[in-house]
Parts: sequence; structure tokens; C-alpha cells
Amino acid sequence: MQATLEPQQRNAEENDASKFYQTIWRWHFYAGLIFAPFFILLAISGSVYLFKPQIESWLYKDYYYVSAGEKRLAPSEQMKRVTQQYPKSQVTSFTEGIASNRSTEIGIMNGGQMSKVYVNPYNGKVLGKINDDDRLLEKMKSIHNGELWGGTFGNRIVELAACWAFILVLTGMYLWWPRNRKSWWGTFLPRLKKGKRIFWRDMHAVPAFWLSALLIIFIFTGLPWSGVWGEMVNKAATATHTGYPAFAFSFGPKPESTVPKTKDVAKDVAWAAENMPVPKSSSSSIKPLSLNKVAAIAKSKQLEPGYTIYLPEGKKGVYTLSTNPDRPQKQATLHVDQYSGKTLADLRFNDYGPVAKAISIGIALHQGTYFGLANQIMGVLACLGLIGLVATGVTMWWKRRPQGKLGAPQKTPTAQTMKSGTVILMILGIFFPLVGLSLIIVLLLDWLIIRRIPSLKQWAS
Repeated sequence: MQATLEPQQRNAEENDASKFYQTIWRWHFYAGLIFAPFFILLAISGSVYLFKPQIESWLYKDYYYVSAGEKRLAPSEQMKRVTQQYPKSQVTSFTEGIASNRSTEIGIMNGGQMSKVYVNPYNGKVLGKINDDDRLLEKMKSIHNGELWGGTFGNRIVELAACWAFILVLTGMYLWWPRNRKSWWGTFLPRLKKGKRIFWRDMHAVPAFWLSALLIIFIFTGLPWSGVWGEMVNKAATATHTGYPAFAFSFGPKPESTVPKTKDVAKDVAWAAENMPVPKSSSSSIKPLSLNKVAAIAKSKQLEPGYTIYLPEGKKGVYTLSTNPDRPQKQATLHVDQYSGKTLADLRFNDYGPVAKAISIGIALHQGTYFGLANQIMGVLACLGLIGLVATGVTMWWKRRPQGKLGAPQKTPTAQTMKSGTVILMILGIFFPLVGLSLIIVLLLDWLIIRRIPSLKQWAS
């Protein structure tokens, strides 16, 4: 009796495995098809933004570069030249040139419009002004994060696409995994002479395997900027003291003000410093420090060249000093009392918790700045690879689909596949909240609309 049951049991297990494979394939198919346009958008905009330093240096060379002189004008004098030329504008920031042949960048605001004015630090000549909204690379960044074409909703769609991209990599690896195939061909190398069906399958699956680690790195190093997952990680890091320290203030008691956060008063600060609370200056009964003295404080604190000084907002505001170089190990964010010059907060890379350190390094990798041109090339390979995977995946679907149908893999529900699938979906929904929300929406659409309209049900089957 035992001998006759074993083949049946084995066949049942093989059948369950086959149906589970079909279920994973169905998820992979729908996610890939739905998010294909967003993957292309992210890949193109991301690959362009990776070369921001080179592109902007070429576009704005007349503003960025000067002939190095012997002595720079004092910061206050440079700011004075800007206020003389733009008397109706309010100065918001001062950025020292990163090298001896670079201009000073002074931020101004006029009627809600933020701009950067470029000044020759040796003779005080105002070289020109660029509105922040007119920068090509800022537009590309806004396309990449979804804000330009969809605002907050667009940002959430981009985050959702990134989360599903990670799931696609995992499900793709499951589908690729060699089961009964022992040859290198079709596993690690594409079969180019086995017909169009095999050709397109291998041109999708084999490069995806080689690119999988690179894609996962770029997906996860981009997610900390996202609105839902990124904020969730930030809160978790803060709660577990693995992000920025509870407060990095030089004095004992907690500062009077915990609002606003640093990201509200300073732009382009380090990720780990964005949610650091901003203290208040102690008194408004004396004259505020000059920009020259604050610049001297920045140098005494050994901030990297190219640091930015953000001017105080109101009588209780503070000077915020920030440097965010290519390598995060030299990041620094300071808050300085605008009257006494006392350092109220001083946050450096060594103060970060392990999560904040890892994310800061990841962000530098994502932006292509951590190890220069090689880092940029690595990012472009990931972007071009993603475009290629989308192209081969869509081509494979288009050639295989039945006439008049979507051509999705068939549903194969069994008790075991339903149980396994539900557990996996619950885990994914908890780890990626937007994925969980999207799954609920898809289930509701399927139950309320697709199942109730025969033509749609037949087309999607």
C-alpha cells in the first residue's frame, strides 16, 4: 500500500509546485505590465540625473567658474553686492565655492521664487541668477520622484513602482531558478538559436539574473526618500536609536523648539539630519552675528569646502550650517545661535546610528557620487538594464498573447497555493504598505468589476 501511495503523493506535490509557479508567474506578469511605463520613466530620468555634476558644469559654466585670485572678499561683502543688485529679494543662504576656481552661490527669495545668484568671490562681480524651478536637472529630479507630473500622488506612484520592482526581481529569480536544467545555456547564458520564443525568454531572464543584485541596490538606496516607506524607516530608526541621535545638542536640556525640523529651514541637508529638531536662538536683545563671523565658525568647526550657511528665519531663528559632500563620512549639520554664536547642535556622520550610516552611504551610491565616475557608470548600467528588461518582457508578452485576450498566465487556485500566496502577500503588504494597499485595490477591482463583466472576465483570463 505504501509503495502505491508514494507516487500519488509525489505527483500531488509536483502539481502543487507547478501551480505555485504559475501563481508567481501571474503576479510577475501583471506587475511587470502595469508598471512598465513607470520603470522606463524612472530609468531615463535617473540615468540623466546621475550626471548632474557634469551636465550643470557645462550648462552653467559661465556662472560656476572664475579665475582664481589671491584673496577672497568677505562673505558679508559678497552678500552686499547681491542685495545691491536685487534689492527687493531676501537673502536665504550663502554657499562657499567648493574649489578656488568656483564662484560663491547665494540663495535669494523674491515673491516665493527661490533663486541662486553667482558671485565672483575675488572681485564681487555678480555673474548671474538662475531660478531653482528653471534648472534642467531639478526638473529631471522632479520627474524621477513623481512630483512634477503628479505631486504627492505622483511621488506615491513612484514609490509603489519601486516596491513592485523589488518584488519583480524576487519573483523573477524564482521563475528563473534552474529546476531540471543543468546547462549553462538558458541559465547563465542566453540561447540565441533556439527560435524566437526561447530567444526572447532568455534575453529577458538571463540579463535579469546578472542585473538582479545591482537593481536591488538601486531600489533600496532610493526608497529612503519616499513618503511612506522612507518615513516609516526614519521613525523606526529614531525609535530604536539607530538613526540620528535623540538630539545632538551641546547643552544639557532639550532645546525649547522641536519644530521646525532641519529640512524645513535648510535645503539639501544630509538624510540623517533632515528630521533633527531646530533649536531657537537664546535672545533677541543684542545684535545678530555677521555672516563673516558665522563663516569663521564654519571654518573653525572644519566643515568641508562648499559648505552652506542658511540665514536665520526671524528673531528666534538660528544659523544652520550644512555640508553634504560626495562621501557621507564628512557630512555635518550645525545649528548656531544667531546672537551668541554658540553651537546648539552639531551632527556628524560618526554621530549617526547604524541605519542612518547605511542609508547615507546608500544615498550616495544611488546618486552616483560615492566613488565618482565608476559609480555613475554602475548606475547607468542599472538604468539601461531596466529599460532592456522592460523591452524584452513586453516583446515576449506581445508575441505570445492569444488574439483578443490579455494573455496572462492562468489562475490555478488550490488550498496550498492560496495559503502560501496569502502569507507572502501579507508579508509584502506589511513591509511595503503601499504594496498592501495596491493589492487590496486590485482585489476589489477584480471582485466588483472584472468578475461581473463577462467580456472583461474573458479578456483577463
